[in-house]
Amino acid sequence: MPSWVDGVPTDSLSLTDRGLAYGDGVFETIAVKSSRPLLLERHLQRLAAGCSRLSIAADQALIHNELLSFAAQLGDGVMKLIVTRGDSLRGYAPSPQAQPRRILQGSPAPAYPETHGEQGVKLFACATRLSQQPSLAGLKHLNRLEQVLARSEWQDSTYAEGLMRDTSGRVIEGVYSNLFLVKDGVLLTADLSRCGVAGVMRAELLAQAQALGAATEVRDLQMADLEHADEVFLCNSVYGIWPVNGFAQLNWSVGPLTRKLQDIARALLDV
Repeated sequence: MPSWVDGVPTDSLSLTDRGLAYGDGVFETIAVKSSRPLLLERHLQRLAAGCSRLSIAADQALIHNELLSFAAQLGDGVMKLIVTRGDSLRGYAPSPQAQPRRILQGSPAPAYPETHGEQGVKLFACATRLSQQPSLAGLKHLNRLEQVLARSEWQDSTYAEGLMRDTSGRVIEGVYSNLFLVKDGVLLTADLSRCGVAGVMRAELLAQAQALGAATEVRDLQMADLEHADEVFLCNSVYGIWPVNGFAQLNWSVGPLTRKLQDIARALLDV
């Protein structure tokens, strides 16, 4: 699988890169089908927003062109783009001379069981909580230790994903997915102004649901909302939508709005 650093094929990285030292950067994980990066504009919009909030002056036009070239070489699979602040000496203060670094890695498409999409998945109740930091909320930044800890909590293949709450007990997301609930025909997803990742597929599904005429609401979600939901599903930009059929003592059937949005997600991720 190919890997590039600043547009050059390589498998090495500077030891003084701030992404390695401090997690100082952002990333995007982009599905590629037939050499085409999927949902590319949404990925680029989120990347630009993340770089702006972290004051990383990355060349967005250059990144766009590199993504297209890398996808053409990859063909099919998943490409991960990492943008760091670049090299700097020891210490938290970045060097004014630091130049943003672009890292691209290719990997095969994950082989998830078809039953995840058709019959649904069970959620593990993660003990690890998401800290609340509005300055970083929504960003796909490189500091993923909370997710690393959460994912290490289970090895049982019964669970395809884990449910993450914040330190106040609000229901936020999966370890690597966004979470949606349906109640009385209204599509609900968590407010991510304190923590969590604003997923590309999450944004697309909200827009698609509104285009269908479905009511949508972004707000704080509590465990009671999950307990009383009619439908529950997870989403990300690689696998699309997985219905949730169980969490702890709770069980759900795959509902009509989930199926309708799942068809839309499949169309978006197929060429």
